[in-house]
Amino acid sequence: MHDDFGPDLLTLVDDEGNEHEFEVLDVIDNEDGCFYALLPSFSDPQDKVDAEGTYYIFESIEENGEQQLAEVEDEALLDSLARQFESRFEEFYGDEDEDDSEKDETDGEESEDESGNAD
Repeated sequence: MHDDFGPDLLTLVDDEGNEHEFEVLDVIDNEDGCFYALLPSFSDPQDKVDAEGTYYIFESIEENGEQQLAEVEDEALLDSLARQFESRFEEFYGDEDEDDSEKDETDGEESEDESGNAD
């Protein structure tokens, strides 16, 4: 069953024929082209922890009439895109992180009060 609210996933095949699954975090379509920010999907939870914060930027290109994703070779463009994506991530996810940290701080305060009263 298709979940309209689940993550958008892409499977990419590398030069050696190995498949890699990614979650689409965001897409920027501007005068320089169409670019995807992709987060690797992991089956092993430890791999996910080790890669925390790691995402990849690919450019959408057309080759032989088919859409393909390619590495961004221009370092200045890649740096500019990374700044744009990071800014957009802050807009999309920044409030969630702040809410979580506020909740954690509140939980921590309650825990301290509870443990202080228990003595």
